Amino acid sequence: MSRSLLSACLSVSLLVPAVAEAADRPKQLVIISFDGAHDNALWLKSREMAAKNGAHFTYFLSCTFLMNEAAKKAYQAPHQKRGKSNVGFAQSDDEIRERLGNIWHAHLEGHDISSHACGHFDGRLWSEADWSAEYATFHATLKNAWKSVGLQEPAGWQDLVDHGIKGFRAPYLSATAGTDMIAAEKKASFSYDASLVTKGPAMPVEEDGIIRFGLPLIPEGPNEKPIIGMDYNLFVRHSKGEEDTADSAEFEDRAYAAFKEAFDKQYAGNRIPLQLGFHFVEMNGGAYWRALDRLVSDVCHRDDVACVSYSEAIPMIEARGRLQTSGL
Repeated sequence: MSRSLLSACLSVSLLVPAVAEAADRPKQLVIISFDGAHDNALWLKSREMAAKNGAHFTYFLSCTFLMNEAAKKAYQAPHQKRGKSNVGFAQSDDEIRERLGNIWHAHLEGHDISSHACGHFDGRLWSEADWSAEYATFHATLKNAWKSVGLQEPAGWQDLVDHGIKGFRAPYLSATAGTDMIAAEKKASFSYDASLVTKGPAMPVEEDGIIRFGLPLIPEGPNEKPIIGMDYNLFVRHSKGEEDTADSAEFEDRAYAAFKEAFDKQYAGNRIPLQLGFHFVEMNGGAYWRALDRLVSDVCHRDDVACVSYSEAIPMIEARGRLQTSGL
């Protein structure tokens, strides 16, 4: 055998295991979620972003944004005064009508509609009964949402409300210690919770029948100091929670670099799902939404990447045999 032919054979033999290994690797999952899910302009913007990139998102809806004036006066969260909400209420019936259309069309497009409770209160000291009461209000509000603003609801809405809302994220990521919140989630027929924070990207774990996800700490900025992979946390770090549009481009670049570094590490490594959280508020002149758009446009079209909702991610993770039954 000639030296050139032997060299070629060796090259092929060395390449085949690498190709096989790459083919056997699971897809890199990217799970993007939004808390609040209220501003109708951002509903449209996020849906368009997803559509152009073949992505599905998870929307954690605060139900006070489906409450009109009468419902506002009747709403009472655990240990709060009647008519109080930390995030406000819908401003008009027309606003609710438009929001309902966005929610329904997002569902039809394959996105995950999930719960962020109602008035965005810190429930870290709530009991099981407290959580159950807030979940019941969420459920009842969505059940009657179309009728409350004089609209005929679409066929399938009741099935979505009763069976299709599978996930929950606690406001402020403030989960009750112990079993109270998990017990209430089970009674409310949730299958997953996304309220935790992990030291880095981590596989979800199952706790008493609820699959628990955590937003990761990711390196960010010149010193790569860890920060929760969420727009609000970046907003606080970059501008101390004060709107700064003059430096918006810089904040965008920093956020994108942090998101992309976190993605690249998993993509080249163990391919643990990357979770990133956002709000329906364009902080610092929209810096973080622009960074998100750049990331999604960059990675979601790749054959070995899936930008999916939490509900879609769960069976894909279970198929990998990586779901555990211990705490994070």
